[in-house]
Amino acid sequence: MKITLDADKCCAAGQCVLIAPEVFDQRDEDGVVVLLDAEPAADQHAAVREAAAICPAAVIEVHE
Repeated sequence: MKITLDADKCCAAGQCVLIAPEVFDQRDEDGVVVLLDAEPAADQHAAVREAAAICPAAVIEVHE
């Protein structure tokens, strides 16, 4: 799995961080998503897929 995202479209909802905190974080100044691990371990894949599915701005893309 490889993850890409478009931080320019992020609305800083933070749902991705709540679901997959080992993979996503937010910038302190504005809450925009930060990708911590673009190729997460297999045990993170389900959480990453869920984070991508519920992202209100559809910022997260998952490439299997």
